[in-house]
Amino acid sequence: MDLSLHVFISLLYIIKDIANVKCEQWIPNPEIDRHLQLGRELLTQGMYDDALSHYHAAVDADPYNYFTYYSRATVYLAIGKIASALKDLTKVIDLKPDFSAARLQRGNLLLKQGKLDEAHIDYESVLRVDPMNPDAHHGYNMIDPIKRDVQLAYGMVADRNFHEAIAVLTRLLQEVPWDVKLREMRSQCYEAVGDLISAISDLRSILKSQMDNQLRYLKLSELYYEIGETEESLNAIRECLRFDPDHKGCFKHYKYVKKIAAHLKAIQDFVNEGNYVDCAARAEKAIPLETKVPYMMYLLRAKLCICENKAGRTSEAISACTSALKIKPDDVDILCERGDAYLADENYADAIHDFQKATNLNDRSQRAHDGLHRAQKLEKQSKKRNYYAILGVKRTAGREIL
Repeated sequence: MDLSLHVFISLLYIIKDIANVKCEQWIPNPEIDRHLQLGRELLTQGMYDDALSHYHAAVDADPYNYFTYYSRATVYLAIGKIASALKDLTKVIDLKPDFSAARLQRGNLLLKQGKLDEAHIDYESVLRVDPMNPDAHHGYNMIDPIKRDVQLAYGMVADRNFHEAIAVLTRLLQEVPWDVKLREMRSQCYEAVGDLISAISDLRSILKSQMDNQLRYLKLSELYYEIGETEESLNAIRECLRFDPDHKGCFKHYKYVKKIAAHLKAIQDFVNEGNYVDCAARAEKAIPLETKVPYMMYLLRAKLCICENKAGRTSEAISACTSALKIKPDDVDILCERGDAYLADENYADAIHDFQKATNLNDRSQRAHDGLHRAQKLEKQSKKRNYYAILGVKRTAGREIL
């Protein structure tokens, strides 16, 4: 379930409670009433920032009124400021300890954060006052199964059963979507099994609520770099440096990614200009800089392969393409590039091999099919030897000389 949906559901619960709560100690105050009414109207229209300003005004007008804090918590929750919502709910409970609606909502939020023991206390408190409360019963009964699954997930990760751990963690995060430790653990499991896109997605979800964590921005930047997204990698690492300009790890990674990104941009600019000789030269200059990240090593070699091929330097193109294919053997485009280079070098057998493999990998590739047909045709033509060449005969001035 998407995090925003969790927020929306919790918001509905609190709005329902606001509508139903009867303030036993309410002292009429026209100014507060006006702000609360305007806040509710703006809240239902989705104008959260404007609604929040009225709830701030209501709280400032009477900082000891528990209901204004409870109302403001709804807006914080609607805009995803969970920590602020919890702070206001805690203030409500401090001012009015027997206000079960606030305890129930705080318990729900604590549960979603994975703070199970704290949620347990709130649910118990509600059930002592209202033993038949269905929402409190539901939350209370979820805690022990969640704890068991958490221990199961930790055990699976320790045993390096990452695929199984992902399944358990995904089930857990349906119930505790704001548990940062579990989401980070799943991100690490995704990374371990090579699903870097999902690992990135989990990290981005964490950073929406914890934006000042430099190490997570560094990890996010590294993951983006590993899939070849250098611009996104730079954006992430800049966020780290925005919070801490002197962070050594982030600054070192920033300089490195920036250098590779500059090379890739220059290579693409040369391609756009049709300047394939300089494109190849720039790719050759960049290749020695990257020796650790397989995809980036492949990407630079693939660029060199394409540029050498388009520059008409077939031997260099074959060498570069072969180097790229050692890292990523099943790349259909690079197989076709090498196939074209083999054709230009009149090496028809190797060209047929590459185009045939490309066709087997992707039967929909028109380039692979066309290349295979062309290579087979040229090979057939090459076998039609000149009769005189086969016999070792030279023709000169209309005479045949053996």
